[in-house]
Amino acid sequence: MRNLRQQIDREEFDYQALMAALKVYANPRDRVTVLLRRGDIVRVKKGLYVFGDMLRRRPYSRELLANLIYGPSFVSLDYALAFHGLIPERVEAMTSVTTKRPKTFDTPIGSFMYRQSPLGSFYLGMDRVEEGDVAFLIATPERALADKVRDDRGHPLRTQGEAERYLFEDLRIDAAGFEQMDICLLGELAEGLRSKKIALCTSLLQEMKGGP
Repeated sequence: MRNLRQQIDREEFDYQALMAALKVYANPRDRVTVLLRRGDIVRVKKGLYVFGDMLRRRPYSRELLANLIYGPSFVSLDYALAFHGLIPERVEAMTSVTTKRPKTFDTPIGSFMYRQSPLGSFYLGMDRVEEGDVAFLIATPERALADKVRDDRGHPLRTQGEAERYLFEDLRIDAAGFEQMDICLLGELAEGLRSKKIALCTSLLQEMKGGP
């Protein structure tokens, strides 16, 4: 096992990296079966793994795994809102947007949910975050909010007052964090994602900032 950890430094790795690390064995595929059975490695999905508790050196990145499980995609919606400190709740499921059809993966390390986003404006409001030696793609605060507002079919916002109640009472968005958002980016997202609901939120933000 020491040799395996020397060969694979990352906590998240794919099948090719695993095979390369096990090439000293006559039957590396059989060795994979043993490693999985003992819990030394955990299969997140076909071709994607993390180390088990006994071999793990540091926490694996669920954000990076979300990028890798189903792509192209980046973390957004509820999880990104919590990540940026905009909602008080802790969000367990990893939520992302993708250009592909919506899909949910229930894995040994949790649920990964993907919602569809228009291709033309997909990369608008996407950010790259580095944490230690890991880098992953996640929505900016503006994009995370826009995706949440657009995706929530249960709240058909028609007025700015409804948008205000939805944001601060239903979602419990941090008002100070909302006021710090980039109004130009939120406006671009309203247009790019073709959402009148996001446009209402943009108007509310403009009013809170004291704009015309």
